[in-house]
Amino acid sequence: MSVPTSMRAAVDAAKARVAALHAELPRWELVVWTAGNVSERVGDYLVIKPSGVRYDDLDADAMVVCDLDGNLVEGARSPSSDTAAHAYVYRHMDHVGGVVHTHSTYAAAWAARGEEIPCVLTMMADEFGGPVPVGPFAIIGDDSIGRGIVETLDGHRSPAVLMQNHGPFTVGRDARSAVKAAVLLEEVARAVHVAKQGGDLIPIPQDAIDSLYHRYQNVYGQH
Repeated sequence: MSVPTSMRAAVDAAKARVAALHAELPRWELVVWTAGNVSERVGDYLVIKPSGVRYDDLDADAMVVCDLDGNLVEGARSPSSDTAAHAYVYRHMDHVGGVVHTHSTYAAAWAARGEEIPCVLTMMADEFGGPVPVGPFAIIGDDSIGRGIVETLDGHRSPAVLMQNHGPFTVGRDARSAVKAAVLLEEVARAVHVAKQGGDLIPIPQDAIDSLYHRYQNVYGQH
Protein backbone atom coordinates (compact mmCIF):
# COMPACT_ATOMS: atom_id res chain seq x y z
CA MET A 1 0.00 0.00 0.00
CA SER A 2 1.25 3.47 -0.82
CA VAL A 3 -0.04 7.01 -1.25
CA PRO A 4 -1.46 7.35 -4.79
CA THR A 5 0.16 9.86 -7.11
CA SER A 6 -3.06 11.88 -7.21
CA MET A 7 -2.78 12.47 -3.44
CA ARG A 8 0.97 13.12 -3.30
CA ALA A 9 0.87 16.92 -3.21
CA ALA A 10 -1.96 17.05 -0.67
CA VAL A 11 -0.26 14.55 1.65
CA ASP A 12 3.10 16.33 1.45
CA ALA A 13 1.43 19.65 2.26
CA ALA A 14 -0.32 18.05 5.23
CA LYS A 15 2.99 16.62 6.48
CA ALA A 16 4.48 20.12 6.52
CA ARG A 17 1.44 21.58 8.32
CA VAL A 18 1.28 18.83 10.91
CA ALA A 19 5.02 19.03 11.62
CA ALA A 20 4.77 22.80 12.16
CA LEU A 21 1.72 22.42 14.39
CA HIS A 22 3.49 19.89 16.61
CA ALA A 23 5.90 22.67 17.51
CA GLU A 24 2.96 24.63 18.95
CA LEU A 25 2.37 22.03 21.67
CA PRO A 26 5.64 22.55 23.61
CA ARG A 27 5.50 26.26 22.78
CA TRP A 28 2.23 26.55 24.73
CA GLU A 29 3.48 24.09 27.39
CA LEU A 30 0.83 21.51 26.56
CA VAL A 31 3.21 18.50 26.46
CA VAL A 32 6.45 17.21 27.93
CA TRP A 33 9.10 14.94 26.42
CA THR A 34 7.46 12.92 23.61
CA ALA A 35 3.84 12.98 24.88
CA GLY A 36 0.97 14.25 22.76
CA ASN A 37 0.20 14.26 19.05
CA VAL A 38 -1.45 16.15 16.21
CA SER A 39 -3.07 14.57 13.16
CA GLU A 40 -4.83 15.80 10.05
CA ARG A 41 -7.14 13.98 7.69
CA VAL A 42 -6.25 14.01 3.97
CA GLY A 43 -8.94 12.20 2.02
CA ASP A 44 -8.84 8.56 3.12
CA TYR A 45 -5.54 9.05 4.98
CA LEU A 46 -4.28 10.72 8.13
CA VAL A 47 -0.91 12.30 8.84
CA ILE A 48 0.42 11.96 12.39
CA LYS A 49 3.71 12.00 14.32
CA PRO A 50 5.72 8.82 14.90
CA SER A 51 5.68 7.21 18.33
CA GLY A 52 8.21 8.24 20.98
CA VAL A 53 10.10 10.83 18.92
CA ARG A 54 11.24 14.09 20.54
CA TYR A 55 9.61 17.27 19.31
CA ASP A 56 12.99 18.72 18.32
CA ASP A 57 13.37 15.85 15.86
CA LEU A 58 10.02 16.29 14.14
CA ASP A 59 9.88 17.69 10.63
CA ALA A 60 7.77 16.98 7.56
CA ASP A 61 9.89 13.97 6.60
CA ALA A 62 9.42 12.44 10.06
CA MET A 63 5.62 12.39 9.78
CA VAL A 64 3.89 9.10 9.03
CA VAL A 65 0.81 8.43 6.92
CA CYS A 66 -1.89 5.91 7.87
CA ASP A 67 -5.20 4.86 6.40
CA LEU A 68 -8.39 5.51 8.35
CA ASP A 69 -8.12 2.08 9.98
CA GLY A 70 -4.79 3.13 11.50
CA ASN A 71 -2.60 0.99 9.23
CA LEU A 72 0.78 2.43 8.27
CA VAL A 73 0.89 3.52 4.64
CA GLU A 74 4.04 5.62 4.53
CA GLY A 75 6.89 6.35 6.92
CA ALA A 76 10.02 4.80 8.37
CA ARG A 77 8.78 4.75 11.98
CA SER A 78 5.83 3.33 13.91
CA PRO A 79 2.86 5.71 14.15
CA SER A 80 1.82 7.38 17.41
CA SER A 81 0.31 5.03 19.98
CA ASP A 82 -2.88 7.15 19.75
CA THR A 83 -3.32 6.54 16.01
CA ALA A 84 -6.20 4.10 16.50
CA ALA A 85 -8.10 6.74 18.48
CA HIS A 86 -7.53 9.41 15.83
CA ALA A 87 -8.55 7.01 13.05
CA TYR A 88 -11.77 6.06 14.86
CA VAL A 89 -12.70 9.73 15.24
CA TYR A 90 -12.17 10.36 11.53
CA ARG A 91 -14.24 7.32 10.55
CA HIS A 92 -17.18 8.40 12.72
CA MET A 93 -17.08 12.23 12.66
CA ASP A 94 -17.19 13.35 9.05
CA HIS A 95 -16.88 17.04 9.93
CA VAL A 96 -13.56 16.52 11.76
CA GLY A 97 -10.34 17.14 9.83
CA GLY A 98 -7.89 17.45 12.72
CA VAL A 99 -7.36 15.76 16.11
CA VAL A 100 -4.99 16.74 18.92
CA HIS A 101 -4.06 14.97 22.15
CA THR A 102 -2.07 16.58 24.94
CA HIS A 103 -1.37 16.04 28.62
CA SER A 104 -1.60 19.72 29.54
CA THR A 105 -1.43 20.12 33.32
CA TYR A 106 -4.70 21.77 34.27
CA ALA A 107 -6.88 19.99 31.73
CA ALA A 108 -5.34 16.67 32.82
CA ALA A 109 -6.07 17.58 36.45
CA TRP A 110 -9.77 17.95 35.66
CA ALA A 111 -9.59 14.62 33.81
CA ALA A 112 -7.96 13.00 36.86
CA ARG A 113 -10.99 14.06 38.92
CA GLY A 114 -13.39 12.95 36.20
CA GLU A 115 -14.97 16.39 36.41
CA GLU A 116 -16.28 18.46 33.52
CA ILE A 117 -15.16 22.08 33.30
CA PRO A 118 -18.26 24.22 33.84
CA CYS A 119 -18.98 27.10 31.47
CA VAL A 120 -18.23 30.07 33.69
CA LEU A 121 -16.09 32.19 31.34
CA THR A 122 -17.12 33.94 28.13
CA MET A 123 -14.08 32.40 26.42
CA MET A 124 -15.56 29.00 27.14
CA ALA A 125 -18.93 30.00 25.70
CA ASP A 126 -17.16 31.35 22.61
CA GLU A 127 -14.97 28.35 21.81
CA PHE A 128 -16.69 25.41 23.51
CA GLY A 129 -20.35 26.44 23.50
CA GLY A 130 -20.84 25.13 27.03
CA PRO A 131 -18.98 22.94 29.53
CA VAL A 132 -16.09 20.70 28.50
CA PRO A 133 -17.36 17.13 29.00
CA VAL A 134 -15.60 14.11 30.49
CA GLY A 135 -15.19 10.90 28.51
CA PRO A 136 -14.88 7.38 29.95
CA PHE A 137 -11.73 5.72 31.20
CA ALA A 138 -10.08 3.81 28.35
CA ILE A 139 -6.65 2.26 27.82
CA ILE A 140 -4.40 2.78 24.80
CA GLY A 141 -4.03 -0.23 22.53
CA ASP A 142 -7.19 -0.32 20.44
CA ASP A 143 -9.91 2.13 19.42
CA SER A 144 -11.49 2.35 22.91
CA ILE A 145 -10.32 5.93 23.39
CA GLY A 146 -11.67 6.89 19.99
CA ARG A 147 -15.05 5.36 20.83
CA GLY A 148 -15.13 7.32 24.07
CA ILE A 149 -14.33 10.57 22.29
CA VAL A 150 -17.03 10.09 19.66
CA GLU A 151 -19.70 8.97 22.14
CA THR A 152 -18.97 11.86 24.50
CA LEU A 153 -18.91 14.59 21.88
CA ASP A 154 -22.09 13.35 20.18
CA GLY A 155 -24.62 16.16 20.61
CA HIS A 156 -22.01 18.48 22.18
CA ARG A 157 -20.79 21.76 20.70
CA SER A 158 -17.49 21.34 22.52
CA PRO A 159 -14.48 20.50 20.34
CA ALA A 160 -12.77 19.17 23.48
CA VAL A 161 -13.22 16.16 25.74
CA LEU A 162 -11.40 15.22 28.93
CA MET A 163 -10.79 11.48 28.87
CA GLN A 164 -10.99 10.33 32.48
CA ASN A 165 -7.62 9.58 34.13
CA HIS A 166 -5.89 10.33 30.83
CA GLY A 167 -6.12 13.83 29.41
CA PRO A 168 -7.63 16.09 26.78
CA PHE A 169 -8.42 15.42 23.14
CA THR A 170 -9.60 18.18 20.82
CA VAL A 171 -11.05 18.12 17.32
CA GLY A 172 -11.49 20.68 14.57
CA ARG A 173 -12.24 21.20 10.91
CA ASP A 174 -8.47 20.92 10.39
CA ALA A 175 -5.38 20.35 12.52
CA ARG A 176 -4.86 24.05 13.18
CA SER A 177 -8.37 24.42 14.60
CA ALA A 178 -7.82 21.41 16.86
CA VAL A 179 -4.52 22.87 18.14
CA LYS A 180 -6.24 26.19 18.85
CA ALA A 181 -8.90 24.36 20.86
CA ALA A 182 -6.18 22.56 22.85
CA VAL A 183 -4.47 25.87 23.69
CA LEU A 184 -7.73 27.54 24.77
CA LEU A 185 -8.76 24.44 26.71
CA GLU A 186 -5.68 24.62 28.91
CA GLU A 187 -6.21 28.36 29.44
CA VAL A 188 -9.78 27.93 30.70
CA ALA A 189 -8.92 24.78 32.67
CA ARG A 190 -6.29 26.79 34.55
CA ALA A 191 -8.50 29.85 35.07
CA VAL A 192 -11.52 27.89 36.32
CA HIS A 193 -9.32 25.80 38.62
CA VAL A 194 -7.87 28.96 40.17
CA ALA A 195 -11.34 30.51 40.47
CA LYS A 196 -12.62 27.46 42.38
CA GLN A 197 -9.99 28.01 45.03
CA GLY A 198 -11.51 31.41 45.86
CA GLY A 199 -15.13 30.37 46.24
CA ASP A 200 -18.25 29.46 44.32
CA LEU A 201 -18.28 29.76 40.54
CA ILE A 202 -20.92 31.90 38.80
CA PRO A 203 -22.48 30.03 35.88
CA ILE A 204 -23.29 31.82 32.64
CA PRO A 205 -27.01 31.57 31.70
CA GLN A 206 -27.69 29.23 28.78
CA ASP A 207 -29.18 31.97 26.59
CA ALA A 208 -26.04 34.04 27.04
CA ILE A 209 -23.86 31.01 26.22
CA ASP A 210 -25.86 30.46 23.03
CA SER A 211 -25.54 34.11 22.02
CA LEU A 212 -21.81 34.26 22.74
CA TYR A 213 -21.18 31.00 20.84
CA HIS A 214 -23.14 32.15 17.80
CA ARG A 215 -21.31 35.48 17.65
CA TYR A 216 -17.85 34.00 18.04
CA GLN A 217 -18.43 31.22 15.54
CA ASN A 218 -20.20 33.32 12.91
CA VAL A 219 -19.34 37.01 13.36
CA TYR A 220 -16.04 37.41 15.21
CA GLY A 221 -12.81 37.77 13.23
CA GLN A 222 -12.21 37.96 9.50
CA HIS A 223 -14.42 36.11 7.04
